[in-house]
Amino acid sequence: MFLILAVVLIVLWLGGFTIMHVSSFAIHILLLFALISIIMHFVSGRRTV
Repeated sequence: MFLILAVVLIVLWLGGFTIMHVSSFAIHILLLFALISIIMHFVSGRRTV
């Protein structure tokens, strides 16, 4: 789940950076959230029920 979220956030970051010309603050916040999601994915690992 975190990996999918990270991919979506990176795509939004790239889209905002290249297409929409969003303010740099919002772009970097999206990148930060994507990096946090990737880190959480690797730290938490796979959980079994």
